[in-house]
Amino acid sequence: MIDVLVVDDDFHVAEINAAYVDKTAGFHVVGTAHTALQAMHMLEHRHVDLLLLDHYLPDRNGLDLVRRMRQNGMRSDVIMVTAAQDVEVVEAALRYGVLHYLVKPFTLDGLRSRLNSYTELRRTLQDAGTVPSPGQQQIDRIFGTVRSPATAPTPPAKGWSGPTVDLIRRVIDQSEHPLSAQDVAARAGISRSTAQRYLRYLQEHGSLQLSLRYGDAGRPEHRYTRIAQARQKD
Repeated sequence: MIDVLVVDDDFHVAEINAAYVDKTAGFHVVGTAHTALQAMHMLEHRHVDLLLLDHYLPDRNGLDLVRRMRQNGMRSDVIMVTAAQDVEVVEAALRYGVLHYLVKPFTLDGLRSRLNSYTELRRTLQDAGTVPSPGQQQIDRIFGTVRSPATAPTPPAKGWSGPTVDLIRRVIDQSEHPLSAQDVAARAGISRSTAQRYLRYLQEHGSLQLSLRYGDAGRPEHRYTRIAQARQKD
């Protein structure tokens, strides 16, 4: 099992991310932390293979935590899971050896693809370690595993339909506020499951922006808007 520490200042988001990890085969959440200080304390007292790390923490940012980890000789791997999209932050993450960078909000499939990529990386490194010199081909495979998720996005539904895509886009465009899958299904006259598959596919391919709305039940509702619309409102 791969031991994971989830670090996020939002208690609710940390719980959701931890639940996502626990749904992925081969991974186990050993704890959650909501500040950099809490994360360092856990790293000092328990084994952690991988951090799911937010950049925005109340006491210091996530990359400051990574730098301190490396200074202290801590070798836990890091996947950034954050809303931060500044080029400077992304560049610094690369320089500090962050393996993947996942922008919030994201889907379970989006996170799972990065976790599966990490599993493949560990397997590839283990295989390479069985020979004195792995050679260029094996080294290329290692770096290739780091650079891209192990699984490509799956088609949204059997019988993929271009007109259905256009219909969903029109429904989203005609709305003045983000819509849930149920909203889209009702307005488009399709099933909720079909709407979910198409919305997820469009979001993962950069056409839609996903936001989360938290209700009393605790589970967030996924809501979608077109990328261009979101930028205009910003």
